[in-house]
Amino acid sequence: MADENGYILKVSNLGVRLQNQTLLENISFNVRKGTTLAILGPNGAGKTVLLRTLLNLIPHTGTIDWTEKVKIGYVPQYVTVSDVPMSVKEFLSIGNGGISVREALNLVKLQEKEVANKRLGVLSGGQLRRVLIAWALKEKPDVLLLDEPTTGVDMDSEEPIYLMLNEIKKTNKITILLITHNIHIIEEYTDDLLAINKCITYCGPSQQIGKPETQRVIYGEPVCVETLRGEA
Repeated sequence: MADENGYILKVSNLGVRLQNQTLLENISFNVRKGTTLAILGPNGAGKTVLLRTLLNLIPHTGTIDWTEKVKIGYVPQYVTVSDVPMSVKEFLSIGNGGISVREALNLVKLQEKEVANKRLGVLSGGQLRRVLIAWALKEKPDVLLLDEPTTGVDMDSEEPIYLMLNEIKKTNKITILLITHNIHIIEEYTDDLLAINKCITYCGPSQQIGKPETQRVIYGEPVCVETLRGEA
């Protein structure tokens, strides 16, 4: 059970190999309940592969141990909606049960009367990302996986989205795993950092990322700080 010692997820010796290419190898880390884990790495490092593997969408070796009956919400990096003839209300009504459209929009700081009847394709980048996050929150997940949640968002709107996610985490006691390249966001709004480049280059407290020695570890020779691994 992954909930030993307060962990909601324990990953051990995870590996992914597709079409004779190694995409991930020897990935081991733990995630504590109610925390935010940032995932960092260069293009092609395996960040999206890792999230999709945690959702059991990609064949892998090693073990992925979620706590029992965990509910997971997922927001991918790219979603094409320009040709979808669907309003925000219709989109958020997909699925069974969960919270209401109004409640979902309130969570992401959008007013129902302002966006509910708009088509997805006419929303601004920031509005669309918030609606996608609202959809992922609709079923009241325990964990939220976010692949670069500010993709397509202008620079001034990026930090408000991370601030919103931080509030959602605290208010709803959700665990968040997110991919981001923004060092300021990692320092300010996440608890732990997992840096990968097919293998782990760093895992430990997010607040260490601003230190030159930590950046040498992340962008140089792979080393692992044991803080995030926890007990086996």
